[in-house]
Amino acid sequence: MAPTPVSTLRSTDSGFALELTRTISAPREDVWARLTESSRTALWFGPWERISNNTIRVTMAFEEGAPASDMIIDACEPPSLLAVRMTGEGQWPLEVRLTERGSATVLVLVHSCESTDGLGDIGPGWEYYLDMFVAAGDGTPPPTFDSYYPAQQGYYSTLRPQ
Repeated sequence: MAPTPVSTLRSTDSGFALELTRTISAPREDVWARLTESSRTALWFGPWERISNNTIRVTMAFEEGAPASDMIIDACEPPSLLAVRMTGEGQWPLEVRLTERGSATVLVLVHSCESTDGLGDIGPGWEYYLDMFVAAGDGTPPPTFDSYYPAQQGYYSTLRPQ
């Protein structure tokens, strides 16, 4: 059975923002470390290396061929905000916000885009990576991408701004 998509789409001045949320049973500092330390990002997305003061190169370990992608760091405010832009074929502005809720941390990933074209492919990918993030932190078996795509493609293809 495919995981249930958990997201919202909202209109912005420059297009749209796809927002995905996870509540994680861990302190914000630990969630921040999972998000920013190369040895820990390697467990759910891929390791990274610093290229310059504001640029990193991430090896996307769970993609076919493990491609490398450069990311420009637009904001890094530990332990609450990380904003990056993936470069290459267009730029994908991403923002991750962490807030404490009791003994848990709420993680909100925001993928900004100019149009809703391609959300049927983008949304399931972020659902998968966020669930990989949770599994890596919990020490539970990682999900398989086949559980997300194409099962969630229809949901994301028809998602409209709220």
